[in-house]
Amino acid sequence: MRIDAHHHLWDLEVRDQPWTRDVPTLRRTFSAAALRPMLVRNAIDATVVVQTIAVPEETPELLALAAGDPHIRAVVGWTGLTDPGIADRLAELREGPGGSALVGIRHGIQDEADPGWTARPEVRRGIEAVAAAGLVYDLLVRPDQLLAAVRAVRELPDVRFVLDHAGNPVVGGDGLAPWTSLLTELADCPNVAVKLSGLVTRTAQTPAHGALRPYADVLLATLGPARLMYGSDWPVCLLAAGYDEVLGIAESLTGDLSAAEREAVFGTTAARWYGIPA
Repeated sequence: MRIDAHHHLWDLEVRDQPWTRDVPTLRRTFSAAALRPMLVRNAIDATVVVQTIAVPEETPELLALAAGDPHIRAVVGWTGLTDPGIADRLAELREGPGGSALVGIRHGIQDEADPGWTARPEVRRGIEAVAAAGLVYDLLVRPDQLLAAVRAVRELPDVRFVLDHAGNPVVGGDGLAPWTSLLTELADCPNVAVKLSGLVTRTAQTPAHGALRPYADVLLATLGPARLMYGSDWPVCLLAAGYDEVLGIAESLTGDLSAAEREAVFGTTAARWYGIPA
């Protein structure tokens, strides 16, 4: 089973995406129907759709989409981590239409000004509630928040984490060394996997795979294929490359792996981590 472990969908007629207002490429509706031909063309069997905005209405809408779409097998949604009633909110999502597809929760930590936001006691309690509900917590952080994210993973060993976009490293310049140090530390924590996603938009270099090769090599050397999963980050990837090109770059970066290792990166890691049935 080939899995795209990270993509988005939105309908601007249903709900605005304020973050796209100054991004013309993304300032339109991106539907499951528009994505489907790309999935079929690239033999992608299943996908994980991920939240984009911090509003309670979006996650039920994504779950309802999953209930009616054979490709969307999992949803990483949003709920307020600091809500005292978070356990009830999660239960309501699980009990609603498509609720069985809810596999994880994410908050846009990268939009929080505090680099240490994940260390706040109320945030930690919310993350622990996500784990108590049997869900994964996806980490979306800026480079200056990665240290705090690594500490959260280490200090919450009973939580299953996924680091989105490999922590959004600074590609090029002096970005590789500090990121490598933190990823090496993160790799010592068995309760985390990392997404090989979102990196194409981190570099303006062409061809992108040349700039990204050192980062992919670090991910493979530290975490290994069993804790690395591919995601297209469509349609955000369109800021740099189309769906087919993004997948091709990921396949090029993992071209030296064995067949079983490639199967892990492009399917079995996501299936195991998110509990996606074959």
